[in-house]
Amino acid sequence: MALQITIDPDAPDAPYEQLRAQIAEQARGGGLPTGYKLPTVRGLAGELGLAANTVAKAYRALESDGVIETRGRHGTFVAAAGDAAARQISAAAQTYAQRARRLGLEREAALAAVEDALRAVYG
Repeated sequence: MALQITIDPDAPDAPYEQLRAQIAEQARGGGLPTGYKLPTVRGLAGELGLAANTVAKAYRALESDGVIETRGRHGTFVAAAGDAAARQISAAAQTYAQRARRLGLEREAALAAVEDALRAVYG
């Protein structure tokens, strides 16, 4: 298995977002197994013709999302994304529900707002 990344300079998404999305998709879809060692920031930047800061920004976002983990000098690896993603989305939903209640929204209004947001993101 190898990391397959294509950056389209004419795409509407920034290169770091294209990189982030492709790694996340491959990790969550099983194309990159848990524990797969990713290239170094500089190495991947060189391969893709990107600035190191662009790759570093994508890696930071992926780490924040729980898709990858950095193990110091040992490198950056694909994390058990399913577990981390489930925990993070559950925490976000809990925070949202508590905020909606504090704002005085009825359950139906809170659900409608979530459905609108999901439609906007997923189409």
